[in-house]
Amino acid sequence: MYNPSVAGSGESTSFGSRMFVFEVIGFGQGPNSGVAESAVRQSGSTFLQVPYSRMSQEVQRISRLGGKIVNILPLGEAGAAPAVQSNSAAESSQSMSIEMPKPADKKKHAGVPVNTYRPKAPFVGKCMSNDTLLAEGGIGTVQHIKMDLSGGDPMLQYVEGQSIGIIADGEDAKGKPHKIRLYSIASTGHGDDLNDQTVSLCVRQLEYKDDEGNLIKGVCSTFLCNLQPGADVKITGPVGKEMLLPEDEDANIVMLGTGTGIAPFRAYLWRMFKDGERELNKDYQFKGFAWLFFGIPTTANILYKDELEEMQAKYPDNFRLTYAISREQKNSEGGRMYIQHRVAEYADELWQLIKNEKTHVYICGLRGMEGGIDEAIAAAAAKEGVNWDEYRRALKKADRWHVETY
Repeated sequence: MYNPSVAGSGESTSFGSRMFVFEVIGFGQGPNSGVAESAVRQSGSTFLQVPYSRMSQEVQRISRLGGKIVNILPLGEAGAAPAVQSNSAAESSQSMSIEMPKPADKKKHAGVPVNTYRPKAPFVGKCMSNDTLLAEGGIGTVQHIKMDLSGGDPMLQYVEGQSIGIIADGEDAKGKPHKIRLYSIASTGHGDDLNDQTVSLCVRQLEYKDDEGNLIKGVCSTFLCNLQPGADVKITGPVGKEMLLPEDEDANIVMLGTGTGIAPFRAYLWRMFKDGERELNKDYQFKGFAWLFFGIPTTANILYKDELEEMQAKYPDNFRLTYAISREQKNSEGGRMYIQHRVAEYADELWQLIKNEKTHVYICGLRGMEGGIDEAIAAAAAKEGVNWDEYRRALKKADRWHVETY
């Protein structure tokens, strides 16, 4: 089931329902900004009507959308703004230019480890545990596999957002070793045990029927899903700098994932919110805003469900969780609810976030979702006269738009 953020429960007292007017500068407009209509003066100020019971949450939202509160007054007091903007003010707001993202420093990830172990001389680790990630009735086979990295010389170290290669045991039809398959790492650099000696993967067993109706199983995914504790596994890497987290503790992190595309996002969220990680990472205490859109077919297929919802409950002002459960929820047109439909629902709010220079967007999972995501955000950007294709390319150069799909 869709589980909205628990923030903003409100109060039932008469004072809790009183309205206040926030005067905000540097804050974008849009139907999902939190008010039906907001008045924008020629000066560029925005006036938001906010009930007392939601003042704390609104302050958080304004901050992450790049706004600054310059005044708060009870509704109706002298100086409070009218509730409706004039046509001339609206036109002035729409004609404001949008600054394009600036290119990032190409050397910023120079120290990230890459290819410590290569295919001709892989590291041989051991399976420590192999557990199902599906609840009863879940579709398919999806496993969380933890592997021991101790004893390596050099040590196989990695950072959140990287991948490792796996070489399945056995040989292919030509008598050669199986080719490497890359998998996104689902653990932080400290590992699930927080001792720097493990790496974890989230793996779905690939199954499909060929043209003759025969069931075909993926070689490497089947090998991994069937690994027994104590079994050897050949590992290469780590590889990849596309999906790395920014170092900024105040960043906004938007994550759009389907199925096992949750893997790098689990690593991010552990680094941000897990108590043990926060104790180990004294120089990184996340204070920003993280928003995960997660597409799955059924509730039983919500991977790491307990972890996600525990973090959301503990950090309601910093972590927002939005599910798209395709076989249980309907989109606005009555069809199945996929992740691109959820993005369309929140497109205006996402666009305001994306314009903030502290925001990074990460997409991981099925390549088919990319078009729908682009279409939704393009529509929101077009309301302000912005060409989304150009803006997205600038985001990519700024190292703020990260995509790893298959």
